[in-house]
Amino acid sequence: MKELKKHYQNLVIGFGKGGKTLAAYLATRGQDVALIEKSEMMYGGTCINVACIPTKSLITNAEKNIPYHEAIGMKNDLTSFLRQKNYDNLDKFPSVTIITGKARFLSEHEVEIAVNQTNQEVRVTADRIFINTGTEPLIPEINGISSSRNVFTSASLMEQTGLPKHLIIIGGGFIGLEFADMYAKFGSKVTMLDRRKIFLPKEDPDIAEQIYKAMTEKDISIINGLTVESIHDSADGVILRYKSNDGESKQIEGSAVLIATGRKPNLEGLDVQAAGIRTNVRGFLDVDDQLKTSVKNIWAIGDINGGPQFTYISLDDFRIIRDQLYGGEYTSVTKRGTVASSVFITPPLAHIGLREKDAIAKGYRIRIAKLPAAAVPRARILNSTQGLLKSVIDADTNKILGCTLFCVEASEMINTIQVAINAGLDYRVIRDTIFTHPSMSEAFNDLYASL
Repeated sequence: MKELKKHYQNLVIGFGKGGKTLAAYLATRGQDVALIEKSEMMYGGTCINVACIPTKSLITNAEKNIPYHEAIGMKNDLTSFLRQKNYDNLDKFPSVTIITGKARFLSEHEVEIAVNQTNQEVRVTADRIFINTGTEPLIPEINGISSSRNVFTSASLMEQTGLPKHLIIIGGGFIGLEFADMYAKFGSKVTMLDRRKIFLPKEDPDIAEQIYKAMTEKDISIINGLTVESIHDSADGVILRYKSNDGESKQIEGSAVLIATGRKPNLEGLDVQAAGIRTNVRGFLDVDDQLKTSVKNIWAIGDINGGPQFTYISLDDFRIIRDQLYGGEYTSVTKRGTVASSVFITPPLAHIGLREKDAIAKGYRIRIAKLPAAAVPRARILNSTQGLLKSVIDADTNKILGCTLFCVEASEMINTIQVAINAGLDYRVIRDTIFTHPSMSEAFNDLYASL
């Protein structure tokens, strides 16, 4: 570790995507930066250590039929490599000091750091401070959950080298879906439990029906409309008791339980109140459209500011702050446009914009384009014909209001629609575009020709 100074022009708390990119950029502009990360196992941030990269590595290797313990080893090698690469990419700048330790605000300009390497507490001041601490798993209050040896978060489950024979997942959202699909591919029996009465209630019913069919055909059991009452370890694993929608008490025996009930802001011990930083009703840092907190010299980057929890949003937060500091035009989230998302199940689910029911609720006159994935030649070549392509069109302007793709290569295809929506293109531009053949993108020709 480089020698610490008492004052820095910039202080970044958290080694996530937006924070590390900002630190490197400021260094290229001749600014000095201190970057604080509480654990050496989180250099590079959540994405490369416990989220996007390790999960996609495991998903890919599950599809290749690589044994689970080998896939875990490959995942660990990958994240270790990326941690070191991220550290080196910043440490090479003479004006960047990486400090491994826990930060705590003393005032709007001063932070106390419990430094891991020296076990000492030091105080530093900074002209500008950027908070990039991200989120952590939200653990529900369930009897026995804290004392069980067989209850895991998405991060801790991926550290286990033994494949659970029967994985019980509490939570029916996108994290739960990805882990259910992944562990089923590795050979686990999987049961998903969701308190909501309807499977994927935010999706249009026709899309949700297709996803439910694809998941259950993998022998994934999905139970909705229940309340988990208790979790207790047994000789062979864990016993989970729940109350069903009709009030009947039931139990499931499994090998491990994954908690996938959402995420909460990672602010423990940071004492943001000492700096006068306000939080919102959800506990995230309260920011304006320029990502500034209630304190003029402090910004919040990435998940901690309560925006969409995606790595690419954190990167875009960097762009917004960069342009504020150095005179660019992209200075507000109001300029961001519509952003796509993807869920890496098989086939993948990708979405952008309004769903059919949302467009109707907003009063649009709409037209709906649909195409079964089985109708796409490329899907048949890839032997992946499950799914449905769907798009919502404004009947008055012919612009694309939204698109949901549940098909092979959907996570790549959705980027084309993102460009079209943000450029305000008439859907017929996509309908009549010449795409390569055979590709999944050429399905847009047929999808929009159905109108």
